[in-house]
Amino acid sequence: MSDSEALVLVEHDAYGIQGAVRLTMNRPRAFNALSEAMLDAMERELQRIGESDARVVVIAGEGRAFCAGHDLKEMRQEPALDYYRELFARCSRMMLTIQRMPQPVIARVHGIATAAGCQLVAMCDLAVASDGARFAVSGVNVGLFCATPGVALSRNVSRKAAFEMLVTGDFIDAQTAKERGLVNRVAAPGELDDAIRALASSIAGKPREAVAAGKRLFYRQLETGIESAYALASETMACNMMDEATLEGTQAFIEKRPPRW
Repeated sequence: MSDSEALVLVEHDAYGIQGAVRLTMNRPRAFNALSEAMLDAMERELQRIGESDARVVVIAGEGRAFCAGHDLKEMRQEPALDYYRELFARCSRMMLTIQRMPQPVIARVHGIATAAGCQLVAMCDLAVASDGARFAVSGVNVGLFCATPGVALSRNVSRKAAFEMLVTGDFIDAQTAKERGLVNRVAAPGELDDAIRALASSIAGKPREAVAAGKRLFYRQLETGIESAYALASETMACNMMDEATLEGTQAFIEKRPPRW
């Protein structure tokens, strides 16, 4: 399959940044809907990157939209409970891979991000959106409550804000998404890639081991009580302090010089 036909386009050293990888969902005519093949392709590429020495990942969408969620036409072809169970389990595996991989993952959002597309934004560690982007968990409009997107959404925005989106299916704009915590930054369309480049460059310039350990701890402590969270965080920082890059960084700070990583 050629690059022009691939469901996921892969660009290494993206934005001119060594260690940055950009994955572009490539179903523009279907608004990058998450078909079974797309889910499998994304899972394969994310797993491959997670095992590499990449430092930061950007997920983008080709065409006029970021991602319109699941492929409803494909879903209606086989209306069977076992099929739907496997489909949503497959989607959940892909989403969790984003959180479990050591590299920070940035969503580059333009156009619409709806249903599982909005879930994908929420599962990424960071998100930068065009000021024309719109977000919704709109399954309820066709009678399907966006249950799995709700898991990710409710871990990004407040409970009442998440529930309102889930039961109304209404869109919110990029600035509202930023105010609610769904995205980190909003940029004009012509400045979107510059904003992505600045964020990715900042991450790529940090010690990979420290970032990976920090990401792992960040999500573990969120799902536990505060005492356990502090215990996990203390152990993570103690181990991090023994890393050569950290020892060099702290010594450089003491000596008032740039670190030699």
